[in-house]
Amino acid sequence: MPKTTLSSRNEIMQESPIRKLAPYAFKAKKEGVHVYHLNIGQPDIATPQVMIDAYHNIPPVIEYGPSEGIYSYRLKLAEYYRNVNINVDESNIFVTTGGSEAIIFSLLSALSPGDEIIIPEPFYTNYNGFAVMAGVKVVPVTTTIENGFDLPPISEFEKMLSPKTKAIVICNPGNPTGAVFSRESLQGLVDFARKNGLYVISDEVYREFTYDCKATSILEFDDFEDNGILIDSTSKRYSACGSRVGCIVTRNTELLKLVLKFGQARLCPPSVDQQAAEAALDTPDSYFEEVQKEYRIRRDFAYEELSKIPGVVVPMPKGAFYMAVGLPVDDAEDFARWLLSDFRHNNETTMVAPLAGFYATEGLGSNEIRLAYVLNTSDLKKAIDIIRLGLEKYNSL
Repeated sequence: MPKTTLSSRNEIMQESPIRKLAPYAFKAKKEGVHVYHLNIGQPDIATPQVMIDAYHNIPPVIEYGPSEGIYSYRLKLAEYYRNVNINVDESNIFVTTGGSEAIIFSLLSALSPGDEIIIPEPFYTNYNGFAVMAGVKVVPVTTTIENGFDLPPISEFEKMLSPKTKAIVICNPGNPTGAVFSRESLQGLVDFARKNGLYVISDEVYREFTYDCKATSILEFDDFEDNGILIDSTSKRYSACGSRVGCIVTRNTELLKLVLKFGQARLCPPSVDQQAAEAALDTPDSYFEEVQKEYRIRRDFAYEELSKIPGVVVPMPKGAFYMAVGLPVDDAEDFARWLLSDFRHNNETTMVAPLAGFYATEGLGSNEIRLAYVLNTSDLKKAIDIIRLGLEKYNSL
């Protein structure tokens, strides 16, 4: 009898570098070891109370909602965007089950199987998986730790252009690097995309978290109605990662018609979470001011502590709550695994994300990690001390 076989996607679907070391962390915890999680963007910041309250006021029957999202929520979202200089109305907004679905639907609607997307690397690792789902190829343009992972010159994008290129994907502010692209750099990208008939899919879920500059949305540029696609989410803005509500925002009405078809196939985004997300839009500005202040403190503290470690290279991030860190090791993944399996300090250890999995180019990022400064400074101090002591021990073996 013939054996069953797996999809050919098994050969190209990447294992998450953020979660692949989870079994080692689980084993350490079972042994009674405290693990500081700097590997994942799960903040310890409290979710706004107005959002929590909404979850306590659910209707007696949780019904299906519209495939494009609840109207009152989209109406209120449009008002939010207009207040941050993004001139759209509710017809330009399609609500999704998290930002992940927003990216998947955008790729499925903007590209055909076999098409190519250019992405500055390192990039949010799940873009690889989304591309596999959509049957499209990722073509990387490399950024470097030496210049803070800034957007490469347009000449580098031109080198990657082919007849199959249909879109550029960016994350601004950036995960995993914390880079924030300047308006001037984005203008060059917009001009390049417009000239070559390309979409720019801009993941802007960290908009509220910038520290030395302001993030510019891809939808702020004129004469870019058909090309610009904004991806957004409630996860980071409201410290509500388990609330799976995101959205696609675009003025391209033809694209949205196809997005709706995919949305209808999955029925609707979660109704209760949309209700909570709508309530979250009433979060006072003071909440974001306090959160941003706290993240700035954490960023500055983590940067200073890491900079003291011999051989460590760490550019100052401008946004989000991540930093890419170069370590004085040949294999950062092996070091990260060793921290979890072999190294203990006061019966504690630290979990980080190896950065190699955030690159598409083989061999890049082998000595780099991503660190999420989502813990308070007291815990950050302990976690980074473990990295420092761990490096001393690891490099003496």
